[in-house]
Amino acid sequence: MKWTWQRLLRPAAARPLFGTALALAALLVPAAPATALPGGPSRPVVAVAQGGLRGQEREGAQEFLGVPYAAPPVGAARLRAPQPPARWKGVREAVRQAPACLQFSPFGLRDPAAVSEDCLYLDVYRPRGARPGARLPVVVWMHGGAYSQGTGTQFGGRTMAELTQSVVVSVNYRLGQLGYLGLPELAAENGRRSGSFGLMDQIAALRWTRENIGAFGGNPGSVTVSGQSAGSGSVCALLAAPSAAGLFHRAVLQSGPCTLLGTPDTARAEAEARTFAARAGCAGPAGVPACLRSAAGPALVEAARTVPTSGPASGDGLLPVAPARAIGSGTWNKVPVLIGSTRSEARFFVALTQPYLTAEQYAAQVLARYGAAGPEVLARYPVSEHGSPYLALSAVMTDSTFACHTAWTARLFAGQVPTYAYEFDDPDSPTLAGARVPGLDQSNAHSAELAYLHDFTMGERPLTPVQVALATAMKRYWGAFARFGSPVVPGQAAWPPTAGAGAVSVLTLTPGATRTGTSFETDHQCAFWRAQPESHF
Repeated sequence: MKWTWQRLLRPAAARPLFGTALALAALLVPAAPATALPGGPSRPVVAVAQGGLRGQEREGAQEFLGVPYAAPPVGAARLRAPQPPARWKGVREAVRQAPACLQFSPFGLRDPAAVSEDCLYLDVYRPRGARPGARLPVVVWMHGGAYSQGTGTQFGGRTMAELTQSVVVSVNYRLGQLGYLGLPELAAENGRRSGSFGLMDQIAALRWTRENIGAFGGNPGSVTVSGQSAGSGSVCALLAAPSAAGLFHRAVLQSGPCTLLGTPDTARAEAEARTFAARAGCAGPAGVPACLRSAAGPALVEAARTVPTSGPASGDGLLPVAPARAIGSGTWNKVPVLIGSTRSEARFFVALTQPYLTAEQYAAQVLARYGAAGPEVLARYPVSEHGSPYLALSAVMTDSTFACHTAWTARLFAGQVPTYAYEFDDPDSPTLAGARVPGLDQSNAHSAELAYLHDFTMGERPLTPVQVALATAMKRYWGAFARFGSPVVPGQAAWPPTAGAGAVSVLTLTPGATRTGTSFETDHQCAFWRAQPESHF
């Protein structure tokens, strides 16, 4: 049984016992005129290519919510490439967020009913007083959620925008099999011959940003694309997608290293799509696209329960080569990279699936998983050293997946572009809302850093003053990287780039003790894990 990232993040109904977790919370348009329309300080108005937008001032920044970047992908437009949004007359109110895209996993929204297939919208946040021509750096955020759930609306950018004097864009994109369905019949309907509609949506959002962000005071020549978990996997795909070239100038990958988040090839993607279509009642050589377009949304969600999407496929016109291979070969959209993970990523998944496993169960699973190497894994990760089987298993899974692959991916990048690596380590960090398991230490788990970088609506509790200080420092690092391509912040710990050879240099983000070191790979036993056959990429 292989511990791939897909097994870690797939919906609960589809996972085996040892696969772990619930899904995480988890085009071209005309150029926008760089002018502002009449408005007021509390109700700012900007002009984009489609018409006027009236936003609002809130909590020290200005926001424009529910902005369409593509036409609604509904009806006959379902399972097709995104199209440009329609123009509107006058000024459109932009003070209410759009619904989340249809969710293919039950975990991740405070209001599960707030969903729609009409969901290709984004939110824009800018500092107070920003005007066209300000040429502020731009950060475009791709949310995570195993390509099956989540929404950009959970990631407010007001604090980041005002603190770092940047423009923040948070994007919704299609999920599940509405976003990723590798049927050749569907691929034949678009110029990229691809069924990765969610990736097409992300590229469409970046194109909209390039053409319109100047109206908000942003610099279209200084765009950072950023994401976490499957959002980081999306960034990996954007780095490898030829059609995304020139749409961004820096990249941030959080808890989603490209060597871990593999992409299915077209044959596997088609096989998975055929199985899904059959379960949706759309089997047969003819009429499958029409059948899928006429099916009710909930029926598609039900059909996907045991056939979760694997995300964007590689080997087609949109993503010709898998991201890790493209990066390793040097054939990718080369930009400076900031990459990292949390100290104990897998605690999130183990807490939700095996929180109270026994020492005997832990040993049996490790031996079954690793065979001849199992005894050495148990010796390296003894329950006595970690305190409980839950923590020992979390360490095994963290090190063998997210942690070491973050180091290996960083090294791939560092031989070609400036690369900055981090590890988030707050031993008191909150988990996600609804994910708390009594009696377990869930600090530093997957998604722990999100509340420190965003006005995040899915945290279980507010940050403490000490944590707010760390969050401020982190936003300043991220903001400096977006502005300069280097996270240099006066008065904060130096963050040097890592090298392509030798030990990976990592900045550890800890309350009151942020520091740089080279022990990351030793701490996570990466030499051992690299020697295991399934670690190769």
